[in-house]
Amino acid sequence: MSTVITRATHKIDASGRILGRLATEIATILRGKNKTGFTLHQDHGDSVVVSNANKIVVTGNKLSQKMYYTHSGYPGALKGKPLSEMLETKPERVIMLAVRDMLPDNRLRQHWLKRLTFEKNA
Repeated sequence: MSTVITRATHKIDASGRILGRLATEIATILRGKNKTGFTLHQDHGDSVVVSNANKIVVTGNKLSQKMYYTHSGYPGALKGKPLSEMLETKPERVIMLAVRDMLPDNRLRQHWLKRLTFEKNA
């Protein structure tokens, strides 16, 4: 009794969209929660292509106050970048991290994130 999984591709334009609301929509599509055959332990999600990632909107003082941290594991090696700098250099990474944090931390998360791609805009 094998079921055939049909995956669609959803194209989402991120221009003028709020970061958190966009990330929840993408996470829902990647998990397949918008489909009738959704089950927690199977991967029924679709692919998502995001365009205009550099034109997302955030509310409040997040541009200056929200920080993204990295740590190499060595003492004193904690580095932080504000959201404004991340949007200038890597806007795709901002959306990808927001979506990743909205997905459950289990074995399927990496499979879901592989289906999240971004269009390069010139």
